[in-house]
Amino acid sequence: MTDSILDSLDPAERRTVLAAGTPLTLPQGWSPIAESTPADKAYLITEGEVSVRRHGTEVATLGPGAVVGEAAIVNRTLRSATVVALTPLRVVHFTSERLSALAEEVPAFGEALRAAAAGRGAGG
Repeated sequence: MTDSILDSLDPAERRTVLAAGTPLTLPQGWSPIAESTPADKAYLITEGEVSVRRHGTEVATLGPGAVVGEAAIVNRTLRSATVVALTPLRVVHFTSERLSALAEEVPAFGEALRAAAAGRGAGG
């Protein structure tokens, strides 16, 4: 279902990325990202599944290893979609500042973020 953004990282880089954010548990039905809002955070899904919706229509389902919210940060745009938890989630939360710094600190992660953002188009 979802390619993990961590797949291209070596074990030390994975540990750096996971340690850089804040682990959170989010309930089913929660919407951590809303369409047309500023890009102030992103989440790396470690457990669970989300629905990505544009104008109320599901455009993708993402699971463990996916990052949501990164496209709007990378592209410096408003969110292009709403993300809704289909199941209880375990995520790693990153502020936009921390995500940007991490992309510089771990170049392979930065490349993976940019590739994910490009694959989803502007926003996200």
